[in-house]
Amino acid sequence: MTVPSFDKRAGTIWYNGKMVEWTEATTHMLTHGLHYGSCVFEGVRAYDGEIFELTRHNERLHASGKILGFEIPYSVEEIDQACKDLVASHNMPDAYVRPVAWRGSEMMAISAQQTKIHVGVAVWDMGKYFSHEDRMKGLRLRLADYRRPDPRTAPVHAKAAGLYMICTIEKHKAEAEGFTDAMFLDWEGNIAEATGANVFFIKGDVIHTPLADRFLNGITRQTVIGLAKKRGIEVQERRILPAEMADFEQCFLTGSAAEVTPVAAISDDSFAPGKLTETLMADYSALVAGRGA
Repeated sequence: MTVPSFDKRAGTIWYNGKMVEWTEATTHMLTHGLHYGSCVFEGVRAYDGEIFELTRHNERLHASGKILGFEIPYSVEEIDQACKDLVASHNMPDAYVRPVAWRGSEMMAISAQQTKIHVGVAVWDMGKYFSHEDRMKGLRLRLADYRRPDPRTAPVHAKAAGLYMICTIEKHKAEAEGFTDAMFLDWEGNIAEATGANVFFIKGDVIHTPLADRFLNGITRQTVIGLAKKRGIEVQERRILPAEMADFEQCFLTGSAAEVTPVAAISDDSFAPGKLTETLMADYSALVAGRGA
């Protein structure tokens, strides 16, 4: 089955405060967000009509805009409502929701104080980010060639479009070599994150995860840490060197798109999904389905 291009789908998009036809939600080629990366976005999932952690995501959208130096002209509550209205109007209870904000075309230079800030929200049926086959056998990742930047050189705590350029490069490279994804190191050589997800390791009954002060502290990451602590499981947030991966027994990724997905290998280091990973997968599934606390 041919999947329609994202600019040729049916339905509506919330665009600058109004519902417009999907194909009419366009922007000019000379928009600052396209040329200079002045764009922030979110990715949120709806489960059975309820959008998980919607307000936290849209609060982060506002925070990301401020980091990039602009104010989003619609409140968190207005964007929340737009997301809810779209999920309902598309009759799409299990949807992926994409709020996005960007600088417009009023100025086309590095300096862009007079640009209008545009805001849009779209929803679509994405399904699982990784295939059922990959999830069941565990993902295989390669170490990325690029590294996550020093926070002194990039706005690493914003969910900004420009920061994902190296993610696309490394994802394509990994897939071309038969891997599912890539794992970034930070600029000092510590384990950081995958191209669109945070990473966790397990040894014995202890969970280890990179300290999220050098890249985006994912909302799903925070949720899974909370679920683990609720069960009394120790979680260590710390610097993790690649050499330590040989001693870890289990590994999984987390993200709004990835949810909780086991990893079978990162380069030459192998892992086997175990009871603790399976427990957290089940706890997260129950939580997003409204069956967990």
